[in-house]
Amino acid sequence: MITLHANDLSAKENKKLLSGSIAPRPIALISTLQENNKLNMAPFSYFNIVSGEPPMISVSVRYDTDNQKDTSLNILREKEFVVHIISREFLEKANETSTSLGRDESEVEYADLTSIPSISIKTPGIKEAKVRFECEYATHLHFEHTDLIIGRVVTYHINEEVYDNGKIKLDKLEPVSRLSGARYGMIGEIIKLETKK
Repeated sequence: MITLHANDLSAKENKKLLSGSIAPRPIALISTLQENNKLNMAPFSYFNIVSGEPPMISVSVRYDTDNQKDTSLNILREKEFVVHIISREFLEKANETSTSLGRDESEVEYADLTSIPSISIKTPGIKEAKVRFECEYATHLHFEHTDLIIGRVVTYHINEEVYDNGKIKLDKLEPVSRLSGARYGMIGEIIKLETKK
């Protein structure tokens, strides 16, 4: 067993160990509104469920060097955002949204994705996602070079193809997960274990 102390490692070394070990990770493709009403979009793999009651999600947004990313700035200003689940069929386009663009440009337009209006909030989503959550800002924590944002899901949009009586059909959704580096994964073997009572 190799033992390493986090304080002895660089930020890059810590990130490699964490992202290589905590895998697969779900990916939130998040849309937010810029001050100029351009639709901003970016993927984040430090994302998960916080609570089912109330329905809450979290996303961790690191800084670009010393500056907050547009996603953080937009959420903290507008108090809303849309989370999309990335499916295999639009992974390449979703990946293109990670391209660094100016604030007068939209990653949605750049990646040739289709904007679609939301119902409960003013921030649009994208049509290509089979599942998307309209979220309202709940709270956030600021760490060194990172914003941990918590949002409350207010409206779900689920494609009929992946919806089955209150459940999501994973084989139809084909959600993509993040591994380490530039690698992504799909759901493989599923093991079912019942809880003993």
